[in-house]
Amino acid sequence: MTRPYTIGIVGGGQLARMMHQASIGLGVRVRLLAEGPDVSAAQVVRDVTVGDYTDREQLLAFASGCDVITFDHEHVPVHLLRAVEEAGVAVRPGPDALVHAQDKAVMRARMAALGMPNPQFEVCERAEQLVAFGERTGWPVIAKISRGGYDGKGVWKIDGPGQAAEPFEVIRQAGSTVDGGTISREGVVIVAEEFVAFTRELSCVVARSPQGQAVAYPVTETVQTGGICTETISPAPGLSDDQASELQHLALRIAGELGVVGLLAVELMQRQDGSVVVNELAMRPHNTAHWTIDGAATSQFENHLRAVLDLPLGDPGLNAQHVVMTNVLGGSEEDLTGALQHVFARDRRIRVHLYGKDVKPGRKVGHVTATGADLAEVTKRARHAAGYLMGDPNA
Repeated sequence: MTRPYTIGIVGGGQLARMMHQASIGLGVRVRLLAEGPDVSAAQVVRDVTVGDYTDREQLLAFASGCDVITFDHEHVPVHLLRAVEEAGVAVRPGPDALVHAQDKAVMRARMAALGMPNPQFEVCERAEQLVAFGERTGWPVIAKISRGGYDGKGVWKIDGPGQAAEPFEVIRQAGSTVDGGTISREGVVIVAEEFVAFTRELSCVVARSPQGQAVAYPVTETVQTGGICTETISPAPGLSDDQASELQHLALRIAGELGVVGLLAVELMQRQDGSVVVNELAMRPHNTAHWTIDGAATSQFENHLRAVLDLPLGDPGLNAQHVVMTNVLGGSEEDLTGALQHVFARDRRIRVHLYGKDVKPGRKVGHVTATGADLAEVTKRARHAAGYLMGDPNA
């Protein structure tokens, strides 16, 4: 009897938790390198190592028992991933691809070189450069820390020259925190971008295998609140078949050009005229595709695992006319499982995924998914269930 394949996942958040769920049906084992013994994925994975992914020896020791390494987040330093590869363990996505999700300056330069739709941008090492960029392109401008930001953190809307020093002050304070995320000074610059007057945000998620097989999920409209994705609508309303196909091909080309193995989420901003610009890249399962667990023939989590194992990829198509996913953020309801009594009694078709996290204000603690033929009705069902789980009895 041959032993099962072992996938090592670095990071113990809800993405790793849902990857583990997908691994069960594939008959593969999951090892977890977690930040603590009680984080989301560590509650359900049997083989857990609590350690520091920035420690070379700990990372190499963890990887030694795995056939392939993949990620719950994109923060493992590239030089450490190269060491894992040199030790003979596959890393998917590999460091050459992953750097484009880690470093916004690298990503912007590569997108420009590939002719992808970029906003105007400039890499700035001093406040004076940011001011000059704003004067040239017009205020306001967006300033982003090149490394370490997430969920809207490490991002500033700069309305004029008087605010230009603030991002650089954060960099100057080595090891400082930005809304809870630690920013390291090393290798960090500010990426200045033109302010894009977008009408909505879209997400195109694709999966790609080492052999180059790739599939694209339907384009999704995403709703952002305070820099956090709070809702997704799939397929994105109002896109023609030609527009949707064009965006899927854009994401597939990016995945191919960067050599991504696994999931790639291309976040897009759409202008009034229908044109788009690339906003962010993520190389892992993504919040904007959580709907695929219940609304697609093959979930993003299963296709990510299939890709990193070099298995044929599954059908990404919708299994309902409309799919709405609403995130559950920490609110006044602390007994989430108890609240399911009302949620399920009211709507037997609603799907709920809780992440095993302590409820804290604004924290992602779960999501709900509704499917159906009437978008307005599906949206109402998803929002009611999520609202009730967040403590709003009138949702």
